[in-house]
Amino acid sequence: MKVLFSGGYTLGPVTPLLAVKEIIQDEYPASEFIWVGTKTGPEKKLIEEEKIKFLAISSGKFRRYFSLFNFVDIFRVFVGFFQAFKILWREKPSMCISAGGFVSVPVHFAAWLMGIPTWIHQQDILIGLSNSIMSPFARVITTSVEKNLKHFSKRKVFWLGNPVRKDILKGKKEKAQEIFGLKKNMPVVFATGGGTGSIKVNQMVVEAMQDLSGLVQIIHLSGKERPQELVERAQRHFEDYHVYQFFTKEMKHAYAVADIVVSRGGFGTLSEIAALGKVAIIIPKSGHQVDNVEFLENKGAAILVNERTADGLYLAKLIRQLLLDKEKKEKLAKNLSVILPLAKKHDIIDLVEKLLK
Repeated sequence: MKVLFSGGYTLGPVTPLLAVKEIIQDEYPASEFIWVGTKTGPEKKLIEEEKIKFLAISSGKFRRYFSLFNFVDIFRVFVGFFQAFKILWREKPSMCISAGGFVSVPVHFAAWLMGIPTWIHQQDILIGLSNSIMSPFARVITTSVEKNLKHFSKRKVFWLGNPVRKDILKGKKEKAQEIFGLKKNMPVVFATGGGTGSIKVNQMVVEAMQDLSGLVQIIHLSGKERPQELVERAQRHFEDYHVYQFFTKEMKHAYAVADIVVSRGGFGTLSEIAALGKVAIIIPKSGHQVDNVEFLENKGAAILVNERTADGLYLAKLIRQLLLDKEKKEKLAKNLSVILPLAKKHDIIDLVEKLLK
């Protein structure tokens, strides 16, 4: 069996598919895997570290609003379609699986024309435009939350939950203390601005550190594509502030040691936080992430911070309050785990076998 995954530009569509890949590989050890992604996104490094063959195609972005770039990107989509068709003809995959992303659209359309079964996974609360376009051609559609079942055909939609890499569940607190040089008797906050980082989140975390110095230790994943001057100055100034540009195997240990996680609102990250039973303060970027976090906040499963109106002092205040309120921490973590259940291995294998038939 050969499985072709697609997705990229951000890591949002990537992490759940890596979890699916692990499960398929465990059940079918002889399987082969290919990944079709973007030419400039951060996914290539992560995919190649997983020893998966990576192929890049042209990718155009579909916008729900008028933009002159739409005309340019239509051409890119056509180029991407022919590149995808060539890859599918050469590789002859048994199936194509995607969790969204514009680069997946030409791949799944070409697969449909060639009779190759496809599966799309909808993570976010707001249905992605790429998934909306691909859904009529998909053999199987899965969702991370139950409420999104109503948006797709009843004949082929299934509430799966969100797949999470099993490695992310194997972090060790003691290993984290060793890797990051942490003290054993002080709370830890793990802050991340997503796969490419966030200037605004970086600013808020550094501001918060000024008010939290001596009370907490912060592990800050700043993003390699963002300016580093601010965080590097803060690292020189604060003993308990530890900044890194990019994580691979270290991520699981950062999660394991964290008392509180501060992050963006991508569903891949939210699902990992839920699976690990952590409490989350979420700073969503505008767009679909706001819908994600508003949904969770209304269910009492996360704390939303508006990046336009809040600052680092407000973030520090929330962290202080949570550290003092054990009952609220436990309630938030429990609600998040219930609303975002971990996808079950047998469900994923059943869907794969359905596609093979």
